Amino acid sequence: MDIRPAAPDDLRSHGADLRSVYADAFCAPPWNEDGGRADAFVARLGSDVRRPGFTAALAFHGEEVVGFATAWVTPTPFPADRCHPQAASGLGPGRTEAWLCGAREVDELAVRPTARGTGTAAGLLRAVTEDAPGGRAWLLTSLRSAEAMAFYRHQGWTQATHPSPDGHGIAVFLGPRHPARTLATQPL
Repeated sequence: MDIRPAAPDDLRSHGADLRSVYADAFCAPPWNEDGGRADAFVARLGSDVRRPGFTAALAFHGEEVVGFATAWVTPTPFPADRCHPQAASGLGPGRTEAWLCGAREVDELAVRPTARGTGTAAGLLRAVTEDAPGGRAWLLTSLRSAEAMAFYRHQGWTQATHPSPDGHGIAVFLGPRHPARTLATQPL
């Protein structure tokens, strides 16, 4: 597996591949997204690449794109779109600002099912977070995927929010070198 940093032009030239990887990763259970979400992701990349601190990586098997990751610096004030309000609610305003604003936020991590279990996802995650200033990297994921939750824990990420386990919430994870990871409340 070959993991490479990806400049905005690289992402644009691989748009169809990224859409295909996204659909392979997220249209199946437990995510159950439709093809429209894959289209929306590719369309969103056009503006995402202009975010401060944007970084991305692509994983290749030969010439085939089998995975990708994107990340950027979370702005201040904390965003109020997508799942950000749930993250802020789980942490509270003080911790949200101190722990997440100005930190590297992993937005998407997707790997084709055929590349799972090969270290590709771990390599992509490292590629977009290893140079996070002061180790301050974070992400959020859905409780619907026990596999994703276990993967992040196995990579040394610390779950910082613990919503009710009904399978409908999101969890915030702090990276292995995030200075606040030891301050995160652990479940009973």
